[in-house]
Amino acid sequence: MRVDIMTKEYPPEVYGGAGVHVAELVKALRERIDVRVRAFGAPRDEPGTTAYGVPVELRDANPAVQTLGTDLEMVGDVAGADVVHSHTWYANFASHLASLLHGIPHIVSAHSLEPLRPWKAEQLGGGYAVSSFVEKTAYESAAAVIAVSGGMRADILRSYPQVDPAKVHVIYNGIDVEAWHPVEDPEVLTALGIDPARPSVVFVGRITRQKGLPYLLRAARMLPPEVQLVLCAGAPDTPEIMAEVETLVRELQQTREGVVWIDRHLPRHELCAVLTAATTFVCPSVYEPLGIVNLEAMACGAAVVGTATGGIPEVVADGVTGRLVPIDQVQDGTGTPVDPDVFVADLARVLTEVVADPARARAYGEAGRRRAAEEFSWARIAEQTERLYRSVADAR
Repeated sequence: MRVDIMTKEYPPEVYGGAGVHVAELVKALRERIDVRVRAFGAPRDEPGTTAYGVPVELRDANPAVQTLGTDLEMVGDVAGADVVHSHTWYANFASHLASLLHGIPHIVSAHSLEPLRPWKAEQLGGGYAVSSFVEKTAYESAAAVIAVSGGMRADILRSYPQVDPAKVHVIYNGIDVEAWHPVEDPEVLTALGIDPARPSVVFVGRITRQKGLPYLLRAARMLPPEVQLVLCAGAPDTPEIMAEVETLVRELQQTREGVVWIDRHLPRHELCAVLTAATTFVCPSVYEPLGIVNLEAMACGAAVVGTATGGIPEVVADGVTGRLVPIDQVQDGTGTPVDPDVFVADLARVLTEVVADPARARAYGEAGRRRAAEEFSWARIAEQTERLYRSVADAR
C-alpha cells in the first residue's frame, strides 16, 4: 500500500506540534507501508520525500495565495497513491484536489480548527477567510477525518455539522519515550540562567493566543517568591501578541526574581534537561486539541498542570499525572475565559499547590512517564492509522 502524506511542516522545517506529529508518524508508518512525503519548503535529501516551493509568479502574493500555489505544484505527483493524507489547512487543498483528480480517498488529520482560532485573522488578514474555506471544503469532502482527541472530535462535529460523525475517528498524537526521557544536567540549567536548587514552573510553546501565555504571566505574580518561572517561548504570531508578552514579562521581572525567558529553539537534550528539572510543567492553553508538549513533559518525568479544555484532560490524568485547572469559556470560538480573573486565580492556586509539595509532584511525573509510554506510543498510533488507510482504500 502506498500513502502520500501532504504537509507544510517536515524536518528540518518544523515549528509546531503538527510538524512533530507528521515526522514521528511517518517514521513509524514506514516500518509498515510505502509512505511518500510531500512537504513545503527547501529540498530534502530524505528518500521518499519531495519538497515544493512557492511558484515564482506568486512570490509577492498574499501568503494564503502562495500556499494554494504550492498546493497546486504537489497535486500531479500524487498519481499512483492508494490514499492521500493531509495535515493542516496548508496541505488540505492539495490533497482535496489530488483526491478529485486521481480518484483516491483523502484522509484529513485535524490538529486545530480554523473556526476555533479566530485570532488568526490578526496574522493572516483576508487569508483567514481563504484558510477557513479550504479547511471546510476538505473536511466535508474527506473520506475520513482523524481527530487527535475526543475533545477535538466534538469540536469538529460542532464546527462542521455537515460532516458525517461515522467518518471522524479518534487517533491520539504520540510520543517517543526513548527520544524524550529524563536528563539530569545541572550545567545546562545554569547556562540557561536556571537555578537547579530552586523550584520551577516551566512553559514551552509558541507565543500565540491559544497557548494562554498572558494568563500564566498574570498568575505568576501570585506564586511563592522562591518559585522560578521558565518560559521557553518564541515564534510570535503577530507583533501585537509579542508586545503584550514582552510588557507582561518586563512587569513580572520588576516584582520577582527567577523569571527566565528563553526565546530560542532549544536542542532536545537541553529541553529535556529543563523539563526534567521542572517542579511542574504548565500548559495554560485556552485551545488545545491534544498538546504534544504535554506528552514531551510527561516523558521527561515532569508533573503537568494543564487547562481542562480540549484534549488536555485526555492526556493529563487529574490527581495522577498532574492537575487540571477549571475554565469556563466564552462560546464564540476564541476560548476566552468567561471571567479571566477567576481563571488566572485558579491557575495560580493549582500551580502553588503542586510546587508546594515536591514529593507529590515527583510522583505525578513518574506516573506521567508511565502513561506516556503505555498509552501514546507511535507504534500503536501507526497501527491504528494504517488500519484506517486500508479501510478507506477498500471502500472506494
